[in-house]
Amino acid sequence: MQSDWRSLYPFESHLLRVDGLNYHYLDEGLGETLLMVHGNPTWSFYWRNLVLAFRDRYRVVVPDHIGCGMSDKPQQYPYTLRQHIDNLCSALEQLDLRQVTLLVHDWGGAIGLGAAIAERERFARIVLFNTAAFPPPYVPWRIRSCRTPWLGTWAVRGFNLFARCALTMATERPHKLSPAVRAGLLAPYDNWARRIAIDAFVRDIPLTSRHPTHSALAELEAQLPELADLPIMMIWGMRDWCFRPLCLRRFEAIFPSAAVHRIDDAGHYVVEDACDEIIPLLDRFLQEQAIPATRLQAYVP
Repeated sequence: MQSDWRSLYPFESHLLRVDGLNYHYLDEGLGETLLMVHGNPTWSFYWRNLVLAFRDRYRVVVPDHIGCGMSDKPQQYPYTLRQHIDNLCSALEQLDLRQVTLLVHDWGGAIGLGAAIAERERFARIVLFNTAAFPPPYVPWRIRSCRTPWLGTWAVRGFNLFARCALTMATERPHKLSPAVRAGLLAPYDNWARRIAIDAFVRDIPLTSRHPTHSALAELEAQLPELADLPIMMIWGMRDWCFRPLCLRRFEAIFPSAAVHRIDDAGHYVVEDACDEIIPLLDRFLQEQAIPATRLQAYVP
């Protein structure tokens, strides 16, 4: 099975030192930069089909957050939204990425948009996939159950239930997830220690305003209008039980000029469910919202 999923992920690995740790990322192709930021419990493998589709025309950079994918997984670490944003900003600065098109999913939305606000001059376009960047308007019981003291962590880290259940709960087209795809999504999370960030992401969801990440998300939401002048596209799996259409409507209110594409029969893992529909939508968006030549000429990588 190892070789099966590896054949779906035919990319060269790269490492940066971020916060004193190995920060893994993909860096494929040449041209304008597409930065793809994953959520929980995925990793850079989630974006593989878009990397393959666009690396012949673009530079595609795909990081693994600390604790995720092939990045280091320290057992004592502040796995918080603010830390993940800081780490992504460090990667942007070290790679000196500019004129970036940001693509985000799940927790990648708060992380990526937080970095876009902090490093505003580096970003040119934004694409949102089933995500949020504001205090959660609701937390589904399936998520809340993973916060049960002791039992939640035991389920997430001991039995990998969060990632395993996502293989069926996060998709509306389960036939798309072949055994090799399932193995790839789970591959970096094969023991208790390596599942630490999955559990930490769940515990970083603010259930009340007293949680420290609640204020971080509230501050982020207040700053989102600073990005509204950028070309923005939203692609939403409408059967997502976690990032429901309510989240899409909140983004539409913040970014009223955004192009919106609803995929009625796709779930939370929208890029897994509907990759064939997404690639032409993204291709057209990138062409129609081309970065002016004068801006590209001003930056020579």
